[in-house]
Amino acid sequence: MTSGLDVAVQMDPLEGIDINGDSTFAMMLEAQARGHRLFVYEVNTMALLEGGHGTSTQLTARVRPVQVRREKGNHATFGDAVRSNLGDMDVILMRQDPPFDMAYITATHLLEHVHGVGPGRALVVNDPRSVRDAPEKLLVTHYPELMPPTLVTWDTDEIRAFRHRWKDIIVKPLFGNGGSGVFRIREDDQNLNALLEMHFARSREPLMIQRYEAAVRQGDKRIILADGVPIGAINRVPAEGEARSNMHVGGVATPVKLTPRDQEICEAIGPMLRDRGLIFVGIDVIGNWLTEINVTSPTGLQELARFDGTNPAATLWDCIEARLTAG
Repeated sequence: MTSGLDVAVQMDPLEGIDINGDSTFAMMLEAQARGHRLFVYEVNTMALLEGGHGTSTQLTARVRPVQVRREKGNHATFGDAVRSNLGDMDVILMRQDPPFDMAYITATHLLEHVHGVGPGRALVVNDPRSVRDAPEKLLVTHYPELMPPTLVTWDTDEIRAFRHRWKDIIVKPLFGNGGSGVFRIREDDQNLNALLEMHFARSREPLMIQRYEAAVRQGDKRIILADGVPIGAINRVPAEGEARSNMHVGGVATPVKLTPRDQEICEAIGPMLRDRGLIFVGIDVIGNWLTEINVTSPTGLQELARFDGTNPAATLWDCIEARLTAG
């Protein structure tokens, strides 16, 4: 085990997290238990200094040292904030929540200046270029044999034709998160046109349309992969009267085991995730179908630990440390 690493966590304010549900907090607790030094910063404090004779690129942020503990209302003790060179860190965990907008994409460009292993470099988890090149609802479209019937388009006639064919559909924004903006539209639902008008009046982005999978009533499975290898899963069951299973909107997490089909899906995508430096990934499976590959800020570690009695954060840190050792 590699000990004594400097670990910077790029995240939303630590003060406001749910310490019993937040996966980033689980990662931080495990890092601290291994003797690593923790720092936090918010993405809006980053600054890239470029240009000038004899100068080198510097990516800095306003960083605070922190110690964490599982104590509600007193879970973090901070040191003074100092503007620091992120290239002096050993590891950077990119863990701020989506939306996956231009601000998020810009942060991945900035982090590319320091990503790597060695002097002046920090291993960014997940690889910022791969995160940028792998929008979660689009990466899955490279595996059509694993996913349900899906349409990505701006064309409203194509969307109406898709509903005519499949009768019962899910409409969701490409770059949303937590179930926000996701609608189930049945064959006789008269709100489709109004929904499309509202979306395209506000956004230039296409929509993703998928066939509704009735198996979601039994749960939407979140499978956690560490460097391409599945380490466990939780089942998220929608609340009564709700089409979405996300825990942000009332979905209930329950224990679940991996099926042979789940293993098949993981074996198909695992090598790609590993090759791209996507170390911490959460995929969503409904019934027999892969619906999303989540690479920005996956969740589910604490629920998995409670159900399985394992320590998935430790498995992830083993993978991170192995990457550092391998160079």
